Amino acid sequence: MEHLRFEDMNISNEICRAVLDMGFEEATPIQSQAIPVILEGKDIIGQSQTGTGKTAAFGIPLLERINPEDRRLQALILCPTRELAIQVSEEFRKLLKYKDNIRVLPIYGGQPIDRQIAALRKGTQVVIGTPGRVMDHMRRRTIKAETVQMMVLDEADEMLDMGFREDIETILVKIPEEHQTLLFSATLSPEILDITKRFQKNPEFIKIVRKELTVPNIEQYYFDVKEKTKLDALCRIIDVYDPKLAMVFCNTKKRVDDLVEMLQGRGYFAEGLHGDLKQAQRDKVMQKFRNGTIEILVATDVAARGIDVDDIDVVFNYDVPQDEEYYVHRIGRTGRAGKAGKAFTFCVGKEIYKLRDIMRYTKTKIQQQKLPTLSDVEEMKTNIYLEKIKGIIEEGHLTKYIHLVDRLMEEDYTSIDIAAALLKDHLSDVNADDIDALDDINLGGTELYGGEGEKMVRLFINAGKKSKIRAKDIVGAIANEAGIPGKTLGEIAIFDEYTFVDVPNEFVRDILHGMKHAKIKGKRVHIEIAKKEKTYGKKRKK
Repeated sequence: MEHLRFEDMNISNEICRAVLDMGFEEATPIQSQAIPVILEGKDIIGQSQTGTGKTAAFGIPLLERINPEDRRLQALILCPTRELAIQVSEEFRKLLKYKDNIRVLPIYGGQPIDRQIAALRKGTQVVIGTPGRVMDHMRRRTIKAETVQMMVLDEADEMLDMGFREDIETILVKIPEEHQTLLFSATLSPEILDITKRFQKNPEFIKIVRKELTVPNIEQYYFDVKEKTKLDALCRIIDVYDPKLAMVFCNTKKRVDDLVEMLQGRGYFAEGLHGDLKQAQRDKVMQKFRNGTIEILVATDVAARGIDVDDIDVVFNYDVPQDEEYYVHRIGRTGRAGKAGKAFTFCVGKEIYKLRDIMRYTKTKIQQQKLPTLSDVEEMKTNIYLEKIKGIIEEGHLTKYIHLVDRLMEEDYTSIDIAAALLKDHLSDVNADDIDALDDINLGGTELYGGEGEKMVRLFINAGKKSKIRAKDIVGAIANEAGIPGKTLGEIAIFDEYTFVDVPNEFVRDILHGMKHAKIKGKRVHIEIAKKEKTYGKKRKK
């Protein structure tokens, strides 16, 4: 009984929906074993490391057993630190997304006690706190232990190491004799076993053994990003490294679907894989991935289980995984058959703490990297193309093309001029003159206007009203393709055949780069710096 689906467990629809929203497609081993036992009302000793889904293992059944009609305190959870108390409380709030009649309150030192007292008086069924502050409230009678029916000792070994044994025992002796006690600990010292003997009744022992997993031959990096910039970051890294096959892991099925749609909208060959797909659909997607018809496979952890493809160059953790073992399984998709591989993780805010747990677990260092700039992307593409040229030269069979070069040289062109012209033709996807013109004060004749420090440049787009283009389509395309916030754009003037959009001078390069392969309303568009002297045809009012 390694993994159970939450839909198959005896939990309410509200909790089940919340769990799926949190990204869990199936229960982890500790959840699979602990939840049914706790729901039966039995005491348990759970031995497992951090990062195994332990909080949900006791949180789901605990919340199911709370009587929402009774406003008195029913469950008390002790944690060693304020950080863990807050973390457990946040997880409980996520589990209660679709239940609004159960109140959870974290209490810990360093927070004004008057505020906690006021919250407790309003009626709280679940308290999550540190031992010292819980005892303080018990002395004040703002926490009434006689109504507690469930007691949880989370990370018991840590609490004992911090000298909380006496506090814990003081609290436990004041709890009614008829109650359920759940104890979780990474290790089981004699002290902990003594507590279990004194305060638990016939506890069921659940032990989760973590496999020692190594990740050789894989370069691991992480990027500190904001949630809204993840997509742009992913696209830039893919453009820089140009992998033949890449896997992108997301924590939820919806995230997979959304990301695939956005990648396809940017012209990438991507498909998704998750638990909602039928077997025939999954087989079809995998066949496309194996034969290279699609280059990017976006998947959830469960759907990716059993995938055996040796040529995956790069793995992306679009979301930091919920479980450290998932991280190891994910990045293990690359670096196979003796080949080197790369793994990139996008880390948002407090997720850095999860990443540190992963580093401790894997006993490896995940290096931080800066996101590549658009210039880096262009330079990498140029280098890749030059390497390709070298390969063609070494391959030979160039006689036909040498004759063509000879013909041009007879017209007094040098071989260097010819080679440079061919490279320029291939590599200059963006109007190079427009970009170079940005270094000129007058932008090659284009008006530069606005207040000091707020200079604006007018751009021309070769699509307008006849293409059913609206201002919001322009804003959305620039925001998505170039990563420029829509609110920074100036006036947008839409005519029948074309559009003018005013943008801050500082963003012009990024927009020209980002929009060079863009589509608006399904139509490929060309964007350039508008020239004063250029004739665009008869203007019509907006």
